[in-house]
Amino acid sequence: MGAAPSDRRDRPYDAVLFDLLTALLDSWSLWNAIAGDAESGRRWRGEYLRITYQTGAYRAYEDLVAEAAEAVGLPRSLAADLEARYSELQPWPEACETLSSIAAAGVSLGIVTNCSERLGRMAADRLGVEFAVIVTAERAGFYKPHPQPYRLALAELKLDAQRCLFVAGSAYDLAGTSKVGLATYWHDRKGMTAPAGLPAPLAHDSSLEPLLPLVLNRGRL
Repeated sequence: MGAAPSDRRDRPYDAVLFDLLTALLDSWSLWNAIAGDAESGRRWRGEYLRITYQTGAYRAYEDLVAEAAEAVGLPRSLAADLEARYSELQPWPEACETLSSIAAAGVSLGIVTNCSERLGRMAADRLGVEFAVIVTAERAGFYKPHPQPYRLALAELKLDAQRCLFVAGSAYDLAGTSKVGLATYWHDRKGMTAPAGLPAPLAHDSSLEPLLPLVLNRGRL
């Protein structure tokens, strides 16, 4: 069931921005299936994250995926396989209910994702909820953690960073959200090791279930 609408004066946030492909969707399983096994998928996905978060100005998402595959000894053609199967991405089990409950409480939803415009929109559709803003790396012109994608989302929401929470799927986001003043909930589904030197998140959990009470000020983690 959705949460009852909360008084704006009592809640800390007017909007929640989400990483899409790790925080809301189980992209790991799809990458593993395409790579042929979980270990190969993990190495490919990990290398992709490393490359992407060092890229800055936008280059074709599919090129980065292919480069990551090649770097870990897999065929570059896996990038095309991933693109062809993007519609198979599945939400984490509690993702859709969490999103619906946040929206029902009167809090806007948005996405900031390191993806192409076409694939980002396709992936967002897998969640079955309405987003007030969807910012892809292609549209912003930069990959996260460059500040521009986050700033574009805030501008389109017409909100100051202090009234918005970001939900990261990877610790790399913390390098960008800290620069624009976005408090960050790290949804660390896979128990990833954060690179040294990154700011600490507001909250760190392996599930999205604690997110709703945090957003509505019904107890902090």
